[in-house]
Amino acid sequence: MDAIQKRLLKEVADLDSLPVGAYNIRADGESAGRRSTENIEIVSQKGRPGIEIHVKDGTVNESMHIPVIMEQSGLKDLVYNDFYIGENCDVTIVAGCGIHNCGGENSQHDGIHTFYIGKNSKVKYYEKHFGEGDGRAKQIMNPTTVVHLEENADFEMETAQIGGIDDTIRETTGDLKDGATLIVKEKILTTGDQVAKTHFSVDLDGEHCSTNVISRSVARDQSRQEFVSRINGNTECYGHTECDAIIMDDAHVTASPELAANCVEASLIHEAAIGKIAGEQLIKLMTLGLTEQEAEAQIINGFLK
Repeated sequence: MDAIQKRLLKEVADLDSLPVGAYNIRADGESAGRRSTENIEIVSQKGRPGIEIHVKDGTVNESMHIPVIMEQSGLKDLVYNDFYIGENCDVTIVAGCGIHNCGGENSQHDGIHTFYIGKNSKVKYYEKHFGEGDGRAKQIMNPTTVVHLEENADFEMETAQIGGIDDTIRETTGDLKDGATLIVKEKILTTGDQVAKTHFSVDLDGEHCSTNVISRSVARDQSRQEFVSRINGNTECYGHTECDAIIMDDAHVTASPELAANCVEASLIHEAAIGKIAGEQLIKLMTLGLTEQEAEAQIINGFLK
């Protein structure tokens, strides 16, 4: 790998070298390295780009890294990754995509990740998106995540897009069986004329299953953000969705949380708050010697931490 690719790997997956455990690294639409382990097998998809990940029953305290990096201007990369997690597992997955585009054509990565989580299994999934370029063309990412949770399964997803992505549509859907839990946390920063859309939909089908969706975002300059969520409570279940956004300059933010209680025992809550940075927060930090710009940066960093 060249220096740019290594830097992208560091940005999206915190890797300075090849990781311990299973991994698959995709660079400019091609496989750049892969390793399976005794309990985690990674194989190529048949008939379409992407990989299948098979985790054996009872696999615990193991991790896998599946980052994507791109520096070829004009490349449009579509990948399908399917995860088959056995029963009674406890694993961590580190994904993420980094685009370096210093050409005259848009670069785009669309990743469709489908998870089949077995009974009593726990999965932590981290996905960071990063982009950079010379301004002549766009960095575009459209991640799609589909989660199927069996009885008492637990899936926690943390996603971060902190600058550099010009256009993105982030779609997450899920369906839960008895006792399953789905947690989604996202952090987004948009600047310039960037556009970020989040669409979330989950079906709470199992008794005593639950979901918690938390979105925190900052929109600056002329950027636009859209947050749409829908929770369908189809049985005795619990659902909560929260969108908290800071708006600055001439940005535009919309939040549309939607709840559908299809059972009298469903307990569903939504929260949405959009506002500017409070003046007293700025003043407090400025009395400590910070400039207004430094105070804003401190507040934003703390908000998105």
